[in-house]
Amino acid sequence: MRLPREPGVLLARLAREPVVFAEEAGVVPPITPVGTKDLSQRGILRFWTPLAATWLMMAAEGPFLAAVIARLADPTIGLAAYGVAVAFAVLVESPVIMLMSAATALIEDDASYRQLRNFANMLNAFATGLLLLVVVPPVHRALFVGLLGLPPDVAAQTYGALWCFLPWPAAIGIRRFLQGVMIRAGRTRLVAYGTVIRLAFMAAAAIVAGPVLRLPGAWVGGIALSSGVVAEAIAARFMAAVSIREVVAIRAADRTEGALGYREIFSFYYPLFLTSVIGLAVTPMVTFFMGRSVAPVESLAVFPVVHSLLFVFRALGLSFQDAAIALLGRGSEGIPELSRFGRRMSLTLTVLLAALAFTPLANVWFITVSGLPRALAEFAYFPLRVVVLLPLLGVWLSFQRGVLMRNRRTRSITWATVSEVCVIAVVFAICGWGFDLIGVTAASIALLCGKVASTAYLVPSTRLALKEGPPEPTG
Repeated sequence: MRLPREPGVLLARLAREPVVFAEEAGVVPPITPVGTKDLSQRGILRFWTPLAATWLMMAAEGPFLAAVIARLADPTIGLAAYGVAVAFAVLVESPVIMLMSAATALIEDDASYRQLRNFANMLNAFATGLLLLVVVPPVHRALFVGLLGLPPDVAAQTYGALWCFLPWPAAIGIRRFLQGVMIRAGRTRLVAYGTVIRLAFMAAAAIVAGPVLRLPGAWVGGIALSSGVVAEAIAARFMAAVSIREVVAIRAADRTEGALGYREIFSFYYPLFLTSVIGLAVTPMVTFFMGRSVAPVESLAVFPVVHSLLFVFRALGLSFQDAAIALLGRGSEGIPELSRFGRRMSLTLTVLLAALAFTPLANVWFITVSGLPRALAEFAYFPLRVVVLLPLLGVWLSFQRGVLMRNRRTRSITWATVSEVCVIAVVFAICGWGFDLIGVTAASIALLCGKVASTAYLVPSTRLALKEGPPEPTG
């Protein structure tokens, strides 16, 4: 199709139909609808790569912001408060975090789209209300000073940072729902483009709030992250326009399956909601433990730096979950190639992380890139080496979850997460309080053991789901 050359016409067209315009211009090539995907290794790679890029770009946020905060005044206090604030902000967003996977797995027609959209809006309001509750002064004091026992200067910065996170839950919920619609339609590249926008706004906000305005470090992190996700949510609404039109054009009456109602959505989603709440409670729980272990301030300062680096490697495994949901197929025909792809990816990630953790590259990352003082960096080396197998376990766990979600058997995912949290608590108590290990070291050992427990728990459930397949249609 011939595109108009006049700048004014181009801009007007881009504002009115951004995705259609991009496809016609060759920026976004047409992609085969879900259900007819190329299940070769190359086809899986093409589908998964934009999702992986999205998670990698999100993973880059943590190290970037940690490096900015480490170069501001009082870096130890700023990093500790930022780590605590992020942990609670992520915990508060837990009700909406699985909306992308839910949209990918459940949306099939106009009725299911509208039902799930209404459900998502209710979750967004609920999550925002939770964050408002946390910043009520008496509640904040009870949680952060009383329960967590944070030092007063850390607690004060955390309070301001949580106010900066106020737009965060709803923006996350909106963009994850819309991203699920785009993944369901096969437009995974648009998801990556939205993340580029998010990173650009995040970086700009961090530079203005940090080096320019010299705000407290934890506040800088909250402002930057919130600015990024709000920009991404707005962009996602424009980029998902074509995908939404496609799905609402499919009438529920034209399909053989029964309509998706709120009861079915709730039955599918509440185990995932519990999984998110329980799983995301891990970081606040570990923060609580580290605050009462050996070297508490150093552990709280180093943990977000180690965790953000680890997330860079785990992100690729996390991105595999939604690819598995979309590519598995109703008859699980994608299993052989997906499992082969996952094995290759997990081994590659483990080797790369080991090369960083056990060589002088660790010095480059923690001191040169992250900006940690050498005294703080000494607390980070051993914890990173302990968790070198976490990327491998993460890929395996994402594959298991993808199989279970695609087959709408989500309850075992919750119990696997419960087992993970219980193991983390027990192992930390033994290592941190029983053997008096440094807090961040005990946390790394506990996190590894917990992930092993969760992955092992899902083995029989995944085999059963593959054997029995998805539930029979209800109508």
